Amino acid sequence: MSLFLDDDRSNRLRPAILDDFVGSLLNDVERARHLGLPETTRIRERAKIISPEQLTIGEHCWIGENTLLDASGGLEIGEHTSIGLNCLVFTHSSWLANMMLENHSGSDLIERKPVRIGRGCFIGGNSVIMMGVTIGDHATVSPLSVVTKDVPAYSLVSGNPARVFQRYDQDHIRTEAERVRAANRARRERTQPAPPDSRTDRPDGQ
Repeated sequence: MSLFLDDDRSNRLRPAILDDFVGSLLNDVERARHLGLPETTRIRERAKIISPEQLTIGEHCWIGENTLLDASGGLEIGEHTSIGLNCLVFTHSSWLANMMLENHSGSDLIERKPVRIGRGCFIGGNSVIMMGVTIGDHATVSPLSVVTKDVPAYSLVSGNPARVFQRYDQDHIRTEAERVRAANRARRERTQPAPPDSRTDRPDGQ
């Protein structure tokens, strides 16, 4: 007796199961190519996409380990956005199917609403984005947050449910970027080997 069922649902799910298996053998860039994502996408081990045909994702995005992207209701992720480890992004809910005792495959009580995550966003690890939410450009979601409503652009949200704790602008971002660049320059200079002493670099030591 075959272990594999030959019905419509099984045959529909099989390619995604094979993608998960093959993806476990690839690095993050190879995995992105295998899944048909932009060449600049880095998608880490055990990340999963539900309904990838409903996903629109920009260039230079990073998806962390064990993150689930449910695109069944439509999911858009802007360029240069990172979604951390163990995050859950939902675009559907089976709540009514459970309440009505109709939680069977193909139930018409599955509700779907699209999620949009803007460009230049940072979604911290272990966060949950609920269906129907729009996260504005350059927004930050702190780790361990549950986002249940729209997030304004240029804001930091945190908590369960997440709420706005800080607003910032491009000047603030540029100032912080220069601070970090300066710190990294100083660190590199400290760790670079000293140039050879010209007085001792000659064969005669003179």
